[in-house]
Amino acid sequence: MNVSLSVWLLTVAGLCVLVAADFFIGRKPHDVSLREAGIWTAVWVVLACLFGVGLLVFGGGGPGGEFFAGYLTEKSLSVDNLFVFVLIMAKFAVPSQYRQRVLMVGVLVALVLRAAFIAAGAAIISAFSWVFYLFGAFLIWTAWKLVQDAREGGHEQEEQEEYEENKLLKSIERRFGVADRYHGTALWVEENGRRVMTPMLVVMLAIGFTDILFALDSIPAIYGLTQDPYIVFTANAFALMGLRQLYFLIGGLLRKLVHLSYGLSVILGFIGVKLVLHALHESGVHVPEIGIPFSLGFIVLVLVVTTATSLWTTRRQERV
Repeated sequence: MNVSLSVWLLTVAGLCVLVAADFFIGRKPHDVSLREAGIWTAVWVVLACLFGVGLLVFGGGGPGGEFFAGYLTEKSLSVDNLFVFVLIMAKFAVPSQYRQRVLMVGVLVALVLRAAFIAAGAAIISAFSWVFYLFGAFLIWTAWKLVQDAREGGHEQEEQEEYEENKLLKSIERRFGVADRYHGTALWVEENGRRVMTPMLVVMLAIGFTDILFALDSIPAIYGLTQDPYIVFTANAFALMGLRQLYFLIGGLLRKLVHLSYGLSVILGFIGVKLVLHALHESGVHVPEIGIPFSLGFIVLVLVVTTATSLWTTRRQERV
């Protein structure tokens, strides 16, 4: 699509208004109920669907289909990322009433970082068309790794492990120091005449920095469905902005999605093949290309089958 600067600015402004409204409503620390999480999850899904319908009306079937395919893919990958968020919350012993604040700010940090990744990806793609081969090969390799991890225990093994802080986060902690306890929602406090970070700020940074690793497969995946930076950004934004509420809504359900890794591996492998075919086509090789309608239908089918088989398997295990 030929998206003007004014449309970009209006979109970013609209997203900022939505984030501000979400922050204002949930500004008071509290334990998030299932009802509250369910309502806000539905609100974000409806907003994403309305945006996608708007693209269908004003941009045509192509951009609209690309948005929905990208949104579903990013949302699915985000659900898988919630397993790591659970580990981070446990590692830093985040009080339950502060978790929604931690996730909100952490997701905002992740969104800013992803915007930088998206801009870099768009620049690389426009300059080097062969990068599609790299993206495709990387996604196929990632898909294979997901299958291997799932066979070795997958999320059950993750739940028994503890989150390990990366070197960047550790260096920041050494540089500024960390308070020995939480101080409400404060991010900085004075201790012994020195201004230090609170654990609240550390866990927010942990979630934001961890998303950089998640972006390594999610950004190439969505560029395999669309090369439009506007659609890539908005699909990522809507997928991430509803992630906080989804954490509280399906926290217990995560353990029941035992086949999620297999489903994501199929989706990533499919997009990887699609990228390789597209790269060959761009190089002048006569190969079939996979269209967006087929891609969207395939992604939906895989997610439905994965969810159904996961719930059936866990229910059967509970009966035994």
